[in-house]
Amino acid sequence: MPSLPTQRPGDKMKKAICAFSELLQQHPDKQRAALLHQVEIKFDLSPKECEFLDSHLSECREQG
Repeated sequence: MPSLPTQRPGDKMKKAICAFSELLQQHPDKQRAALLHQVEIKFDLSPKECEFLDSHLSECREQG
């Protein structure tokens, strides 16, 4: 999903996080890593964005 010129910075990440949350609710039996990979591909995240998202979700997993 290419970034549009009218899209604000961070919108793609917000949408990816929301999509990941929805997938977790819909498929609690699936591995988080597989769902995360699915979202990374769908939203065409850069390696840096993928690393951030993975890091953030790892932190959430340890705290929750």
